[in-house]
Amino acid sequence: MTNLPLGKHRFEPRWQAWSPVARHGAPPELLAWLLDSTSLTRRLQQTCRGQFRVEPAEQHWQRPMLNEAQALGALPHERCFVREVRLLCDDQPWVFARTVIPVRTLTGPRRRLLRLGKKPLGAVLFADRSMVRSGIEVTRLSSDQPLFTRATTDLSQLPTNIWGRRSVFFLNHHPLLVSEIFLPAICRHQN
Repeated sequence: MTNLPLGKHRFEPRWQAWSPVARHGAPPELLAWLLDSTSLTRRLQQTCRGQFRVEPAEQHWQRPMLNEAQALGALPHERCFVREVRLLCDDQPWVFARTVIPVRTLTGPRRRLLRLGKKPLGAVLFADRSMVRSGIEVTRLSSDQPLFTRATTDLSQLPTNIWGRRSVFFLNHHPLLVSEIFLPAICRHQN
């Protein structure tokens, strides 16, 4: 189990709300992926001409990064359930996803989020009629950040930087944070 460093603010991603006026510098071929507010799972399944699958990387209880705790309205020392997966097309990683779920969210029917296995989270979220999504925030990750390292673990050639987005999803007003980091292979496939 690899915990991301806590309290190391300079190594944490700097997430920013997307706005057309802000100059984020994201590659044009990624903008449609970064700003799409529909189900990423569904879009990946439609874009992947081969076999789409979810590959669980890790899931465990840990303290969230400071920026994650702030986004969730959680205390920095509060333990959360963290699930990391890779979304693959024909065994090639397109997206690294990290979900952080506070204990208070995992009550009642939401306890099923602990047992997703290879099932995509997006299928659960977008099927829930109570789901409300916050605005999208974006970030650019570089090689000196632990989240970059986690996302690029299986890549044979490391990019200079990678881009990601995140949103807080609310299921019956209970939050969970989903961060999706786009890997270089996705830029070669447009939908």
